[in-house]
Amino acid sequence: MKEKFVMLNRNNIRYLEDGDQSDRNLILLHGLGGYAERWSNLIPFLNKKYHIFAPDIIGYGQSDKPSVDYTPEFFIKFVFDFMEALAIKKTFIIGTSLGGQITAECAAAQNPIIEKIILISPAGIMKKSTPTLDAYTMAALYPNKDSVKNAYQMMVGPGMQVSEISIERFVNNMSRPNAKMVFLSTLLGLKNSPDIFDKLEKINIPTMVIWGKDDKLIPFEYSQQFVSLIKNCEFAPMEGCGHSPYIEDPERLSDIIIKFFSK
Repeated sequence: MKEKFVMLNRNNIRYLEDGDQSDRNLILLHGLGGYAERWSNLIPFLNKKYHIFAPDIIGYGQSDKPSVDYTPEFFIKFVFDFMEALAIKKTFIIGTSLGGQITAECAAAQNPIIEKIILISPAGIMKKSTPTLDAYTMAALYPNKDSVKNAYQMMVGPGMQVSEISIERFVNNMSRPNAKMVFLSTLLGLKNSPDIFDKLEKINIPTMVIWGKDDKLIPFEYSQQFVSLIKNCEFAPMEGCGHSPYIEDPERLSDIIIKFFSK
Protein backbone atom coordinates (compact mmCIF):
# COMPACT_ATOMS: atom_id res chain seq x y z
CA MET A 1 0.00 0.00 0.00
CA LYS A 2 1.22 3.48 -0.87
CA GLU A 3 0.81 6.25 1.68
CA LYS A 4 -0.35 9.48 0.03
CA PHE A 5 -1.70 12.90 0.98
CA VAL A 6 -4.18 15.27 -0.65
CA MET A 7 -5.25 18.81 0.32
CA LEU A 8 -8.99 19.30 0.80
CA ASN A 9 -10.15 22.79 1.72
CA ARG A 10 -6.76 23.56 3.31
CA ASN A 11 -6.80 20.30 5.29
CA ASN A 12 -4.11 17.69 4.67
CA ILE A 13 -5.75 14.28 4.26
CA ARG A 14 -3.78 11.04 4.46
CA TYR A 15 -4.88 7.96 2.56
CA LEU A 16 -3.59 4.54 1.51
CA GLU A 17 -3.80 3.47 -2.12
CA ASP A 18 -3.43 0.00 -3.62
CA GLY A 19 -4.44 -1.98 -6.69
CA ASP A 20 -3.86 0.82 -9.17
CA GLN A 21 -3.71 -1.71 -12.03
CA SER A 22 -7.50 -2.04 -11.81
CA ASP A 23 -9.98 0.40 -13.36
CA ARG A 24 -12.69 -0.42 -10.79
CA ASN A 25 -12.47 2.00 -7.86
CA LEU A 26 -13.24 1.12 -4.25
CA ILE A 27 -13.26 3.55 -1.32
CA LEU A 28 -13.01 2.14 2.22
CA LEU A 29 -14.34 4.27 5.09
CA HIS A 30 -13.33 3.31 8.63
CA GLY A 31 -15.32 3.75 11.81
CA LEU A 32 -15.32 6.06 14.82
CA GLY A 33 -11.80 6.43 16.18
CA GLY A 34 -10.47 4.43 13.25
CA TYR A 35 -7.75 4.92 10.67
CA ALA A 36 -6.88 3.59 7.21
CA GLU A 37 -4.81 0.64 8.47
CA ARG A 38 -7.91 -0.91 10.02
CA TRP A 39 -8.47 -2.32 6.51
CA SER A 40 -4.97 -3.84 6.25
CA ASN A 41 -6.13 -7.45 6.69
CA LEU A 42 -8.77 -7.10 3.97
CA ILE A 43 -6.95 -5.10 1.28
CA PRO A 44 -4.63 -7.94 0.15
CA PHE A 45 -7.72 -9.99 -0.79
CA LEU A 46 -9.16 -7.13 -2.89
CA ASN A 47 -6.23 -5.30 -4.48
CA LYS A 48 -6.11 -7.50 -7.58
CA LYS A 49 -9.68 -6.58 -8.50
CA TYR A 50 -10.09 -2.99 -7.29
CA HIS A 51 -8.22 0.28 -7.22
CA ILE A 52 -8.47 0.94 -3.49
CA PHE A 53 -8.50 4.24 -1.65
CA ALA A 54 -8.58 4.07 2.17
CA PRO A 55 -8.49 7.52 3.76
CA ASP A 56 -7.90 8.56 7.30
CA ILE A 57 -11.29 10.32 7.41
CA ILE A 58 -10.89 14.01 8.23
CA GLY A 59 -10.33 14.37 11.98
CA TYR A 60 -8.96 10.84 12.34
CA GLY A 61 -5.65 9.02 12.04
CA GLN A 62 -2.96 11.27 10.61
CA SER A 63 -5.37 13.53 8.70
CA ASP A 64 -5.82 17.12 9.86
CA LYS A 65 -8.24 17.77 12.70
CA PRO A 66 -9.84 21.18 12.18
CA SER A 67 -11.85 22.71 15.03
CA VAL A 68 -15.33 22.28 13.55
CA ASP A 69 -18.53 20.41 14.35
CA TYR A 70 -18.11 16.80 13.20
CA THR A 71 -21.63 16.21 11.96
CA PRO A 72 -22.78 13.62 9.41
CA GLU A 73 -23.12 16.48 6.88
CA PHE A 74 -19.48 17.45 7.43
CA PHE A 75 -18.34 13.86 6.74
CA ILE A 76 -20.55 13.56 3.65
CA LYS A 77 -18.98 16.70 2.21
CA PHE A 78 -15.54 15.24 2.97
CA VAL A 79 -16.28 12.09 0.95
CA PHE A 80 -17.47 13.99 -2.12
CA ASP A 81 -14.55 16.44 -1.87
CA PHE A 82 -12.16 13.48 -1.60
CA MET A 83 -13.59 11.87 -4.73
CA GLU A 84 -13.43 15.15 -6.63
CA ALA A 85 -9.82 15.83 -5.59
CA LEU A 86 -8.72 12.37 -6.78
CA ALA A 87 -10.80 12.65 -9.99
CA ILE A 88 -12.84 9.55 -9.10
CA LYS A 89 -15.75 9.41 -11.55
CA LYS A 90 -17.24 6.04 -10.57
CA THR A 91 -16.69 3.99 -7.44
CA PHE A 92 -17.90 1.36 -5.02
CA ILE A 93 -17.82 2.30 -1.32
CA ILE A 94 -17.54 0.09 1.75
CA GLY A 95 -18.10 1.74 5.12
CA THR A 96 -18.02 0.28 8.59
CA SER A 97 -19.71 1.61 11.74
CA LEU A 98 -19.45 5.44 11.46
CA GLY A 99 -18.10 4.92 7.95
CA GLY A 100 -21.16 2.81 7.20
CA GLN A 101 -23.51 5.62 8.17
CA ILE A 102 -21.46 8.09 6.10
CA THR A 103 -21.61 5.70 3.14
CA ALA A 104 -25.38 5.29 3.45
CA GLU A 105 -25.95 9.03 3.66
CA CYS A 106 -23.70 9.64 0.64
CA ALA A 107 -25.69 7.06 -1.32
CA ALA A 108 -28.94 8.73 -0.26
CA ALA A 109 -27.80 11.83 -2.14
CA GLN A 110 -28.26 9.71 -5.30
CA ASN A 111 -25.03 10.95 -6.89
CA PRO A 112 -24.22 8.78 -9.93
CA ILE A 113 -20.55 8.57 -8.92
CA ILE A 114 -21.46 5.88 -6.38
CA GLU A 115 -22.34 2.59 -8.11
CA LYS A 116 -22.81 0.12 -5.23
CA ILE A 117 -22.27 0.23 -1.48
CA ILE A 118 -21.59 -2.20 1.34
CA LEU A 119 -22.44 -1.28 4.94
CA ILE A 120 -20.63 -3.24 7.66
CA SER A 121 -22.39 -2.86 11.04
CA PRO A 122 -23.33 0.74 10.21
CA ALA A 123 -24.10 3.39 12.80
CA GLY A 124 -27.09 5.67 12.48
CA ILE A 125 -30.03 3.87 14.07
CA MET A 126 -28.73 2.97 17.54
CA LYS A 127 -29.27 6.01 19.78
CA LYS A 128 -28.43 4.45 23.15
CA SER A 129 -25.01 3.27 24.23
CA THR A 130 -23.80 -0.26 24.95
CA PRO A 131 -21.18 -1.41 27.48
CA THR A 132 -18.77 -2.02 24.60
CA LEU A 133 -19.28 1.48 23.20
CA ASP A 134 -18.80 2.89 26.71
CA ALA A 135 -15.51 1.00 27.05
CA TYR A 136 -14.40 2.15 23.60
CA THR A 137 -15.22 5.78 24.42
CA MET A 138 -13.23 5.61 27.64
CA ALA A 139 -10.31 4.09 25.74
CA ALA A 140 -10.44 6.98 23.26
CA LEU A 141 -10.54 9.64 25.96
CA TYR A 142 -7.95 7.98 28.20
CA PRO A 143 -5.83 6.04 25.72
CA ASN A 144 -3.43 3.49 27.16
CA LYS A 145 -2.63 -0.05 26.11
CA ASP A 146 -4.79 -1.72 28.76
CA SER A 147 -7.94 0.33 28.12
CA VAL A 148 -7.62 -0.02 24.35
CA LYS A 149 -6.93 -3.74 24.50
CA ASN A 150 -9.97 -4.24 26.72
CA ALA A 151 -12.24 -2.26 24.37
CA TYR A 152 -10.93 -3.94 21.22
CA GLN A 153 -11.31 -7.36 22.84
CA MET A 154 -14.94 -6.59 23.62
CA MET A 155 -15.52 -5.63 19.98
CA VAL A 156 -14.37 -8.87 18.36
CA GLY A 157 -15.99 -12.28 18.31
CA PRO A 158 -15.29 -15.01 20.87
CA GLY A 159 -11.75 -16.39 20.84
CA MET A 160 -10.35 -13.62 18.63
CA GLN A 161 -7.06 -11.99 19.60
CA VAL A 162 -6.35 -8.29 19.15
CA SER A 163 -3.02 -7.35 17.56
CA GLU A 164 -0.55 -5.26 19.52
CA ILE A 165 0.09 -3.00 16.54
CA SER A 166 -3.60 -2.04 16.29
CA ILE A 167 -3.57 -1.13 19.98
CA GLU A 168 -0.40 0.94 19.56
CA ARG A 169 -1.80 2.77 16.51
CA PHE A 170 -5.01 3.64 18.35
CA VAL A 171 -3.11 4.97 21.38
CA ASN A 172 -0.83 7.05 19.14
CA ASN A 173 -3.70 8.44 17.06
CA MET A 174 -5.86 9.34 20.05
CA SER A 175 -2.87 11.10 21.65
CA ARG A 176 -2.61 13.54 18.73
CA PRO A 177 -3.70 17.17 19.26
CA ASN A 178 -7.48 17.64 18.85
CA ALA A 179 -8.12 13.86 18.51
CA LYS A 180 -10.28 13.64 21.63
CA MET A 181 -12.23 16.74 20.59
CA VAL A 182 -12.96 15.12 17.21
CA PHE A 183 -14.12 11.88 18.85
CA LEU A 184 -16.50 13.65 21.25
CA SER A 185 -17.76 16.04 18.57
CA THR A 186 -18.52 13.07 16.32
CA LEU A 187 -20.45 11.29 19.07
CA LEU A 188 -22.47 14.43 19.77
CA GLY A 189 -23.01 15.01 16.05
CA LEU A 190 -24.39 11.50 15.65
CA LYS A 191 -26.55 11.74 18.76
CA ASN A 192 -28.09 15.06 17.74
CA SER A 193 -28.58 14.24 14.06
CA PRO A 194 -32.06 13.35 12.76
CA ASP A 195 -33.03 9.72 12.32
CA ILE A 196 -31.70 8.35 9.04
CA PHE A 197 -34.79 6.29 8.22
CA ASP A 198 -35.90 8.68 5.46
CA LYS A 199 -32.40 8.76 4.00
CA LEU A 200 -32.15 4.97 3.91
CA GLU A 201 -35.36 4.87 1.88
CA LYS A 202 -33.74 7.20 -0.70
CA ILE A 203 -30.90 4.79 -1.48
CA ASN A 204 -31.57 3.49 -4.99
CA ILE A 205 -28.33 1.65 -5.81
CA PRO A 206 -27.51 -2.00 -5.06
CA THR A 207 -26.63 -2.28 -1.38
CA MET A 208 -25.38 -5.04 0.88
CA VAL A 209 -25.52 -5.00 4.68
CA ILE A 210 -22.98 -7.18 6.50
CA TRP A 211 -23.17 -7.72 10.25
CA GLY A 212 -21.20 -9.85 12.70
CA LYS A 213 -23.65 -11.95 14.68
CA ASP A 214 -21.52 -11.44 17.82
CA ASP A 215 -21.32 -7.65 17.44
CA LYS A 216 -21.53 -6.11 20.91
CA LEU A 217 -20.75 -2.53 19.89
CA ILE A 218 -23.75 -2.09 17.55
CA PRO A 219 -25.74 -5.27 18.24
CA PHE A 220 -26.90 -7.56 15.44
CA GLU A 221 -30.56 -6.77 16.19
CA TYR A 222 -30.20 -3.41 14.43
CA SER A 223 -29.37 -5.07 11.13
CA GLN A 224 -32.95 -5.76 10.12
CA GLN A 225 -33.94 -2.10 10.27
CA PHE A 226 -31.31 -1.27 7.67
CA VAL A 227 -32.22 -4.22 5.48
CA SER A 228 -35.95 -3.48 5.59
CA LEU A 229 -35.58 0.23 4.82
CA ILE A 230 -33.14 0.04 1.91
CA LYS A 231 -34.53 -1.01 -1.46
CA ASN A 232 -32.58 -3.61 -3.42
CA CYS A 233 -30.66 -4.61 -0.29
CA GLU A 234 -28.89 -7.92 0.30
CA PHE A 235 -27.95 -9.17 3.75
CA ALA A 236 -24.95 -11.24 4.85
CA PRO A 237 -24.77 -12.14 8.55
CA MET A 238 -21.30 -13.33 9.59
CA GLU A 239 -21.21 -16.11 12.17
CA GLY A 240 -18.39 -15.94 14.70
CA CYS A 241 -17.60 -12.28 14.01
CA GLY A 242 -18.04 -9.21 16.15
CA HIS A 243 -17.93 -5.58 15.08
CA SER A 244 -14.94 -5.89 12.73
CA PRO A 245 -15.17 -8.83 10.30
CA TYR A 246 -12.61 -7.10 8.02
CA ILE A 247 -10.10 -7.85 10.78
CA GLU A 248 -11.58 -11.04 12.19
CA ASP A 249 -12.30 -12.99 8.99
CA PRO A 250 -11.07 -10.97 5.99
CA GLU A 251 -10.90 -13.89 3.57
CA ARG A 252 -14.54 -14.89 4.07
CA LEU A 253 -15.56 -11.24 3.98
CA SER A 254 -13.66 -10.65 0.73
CA ASP A 255 -15.52 -13.52 -0.94
CA ILE A 256 -18.84 -11.86 -0.02
CA ILE A 257 -17.62 -8.48 -1.27
CA ILE A 258 -16.26 -9.72 -4.60
CA LYS A 259 -19.38 -11.76 -5.32
CA PHE A 260 -21.64 -8.76 -4.64
CA PHE A 261 -19.62 -6.26 -6.65
CA SER A 262 -19.31 -8.69 -9.56
CA LYS A 263 -23.06 -8.94 -10.13
